[in-house]
Amino acid sequence: MPLEDVSLTRPADQQGDHIAVDTPEQITLELPLAGIGSRFLAMTLDTVIQVLLYIAGIFAVAGIARYASFLPLSLAWLPKSWLPAVLVLFLFCVYWGYFAVFELFWNGKTPGKRAAGVRAIKDSGRALNVYEVIGRNLMRAVDWLPALYGAGIVTMMISRKNQRLGDLLVGSIVVHDKAPQAIQPNWSQAGEKTFADLEVAKITPEELVLIETYLQRRDSFDLAVRDATAYRIATRITARTGIKKPAEQSLDDFLESIAKQTRDTARLR
Repeated sequence: MPLEDVSLTRPADQQGDHIAVDTPEQITLELPLAGIGSRFLAMTLDTVIQVLLYIAGIFAVAGIARYASFLPLSLAWLPKSWLPAVLVLFLFCVYWGYFAVFELFWNGKTPGKRAAGVRAIKDSGRALNVYEVIGRNLMRAVDWLPALYGAGIVTMMISRKNQRLGDLLVGSIVVHDKAPQAIQPNWSQAGEKTFADLEVAKITPEELVLIETYLQRRDSFDLAVRDATAYRIATRITARTGIKKPAEQSLDDFLESIAKQTRDTARLR
């Protein structure tokens, strides 16, 4: 389940190598912070891709200049004197746009971040918006100083949340991605359907994450807190879907049944 699908309200509290974020129902989600090693790996991979794009652009412009007479008529209008300017524009877009475009459309990931299993998000747990993505990436020019991201590495070493200057500017962090199975509880319910699929389909991705997070962490709660939390979640589910807890079921069994059938119907995006 992607992190950006979680509805969050309060800034996170940093705890060691994890950052804890509270949901409105007082369920805590722990997100593992990415360290310098994984971030440096992602940066290295992204830099290699950028260099390959630079080389491809240079060869493309050189080829166009050399074989201009063989170009199709649709490109014949382009004066050769413009080619250096086109190349500079291309290199500019790759340098400044590569990270911003990928992080914006890939939910905080670039190809390098995806390979390293990390993503950039807001320190409150939500996805970055366009202004935050642009802001953190414009600061790369400063993070790079004096060379090889020297300023950025020093800042990450002294930051409690492993943030470089660009992260500090917009309040972003980089966390390890959790695979969907990492948040699935061990089901104790039988596999048969209990509720109507049309009712279950009304459950949102945020509510599924909420249920499964509770089921994972319930054993660490005080009994009174556990019962109160399960009751609030069950009440929310009933209000949205109309599904009522069978009298013979406990709240935990009810929530397990709901979550399992929601996944089995594969109706969530």
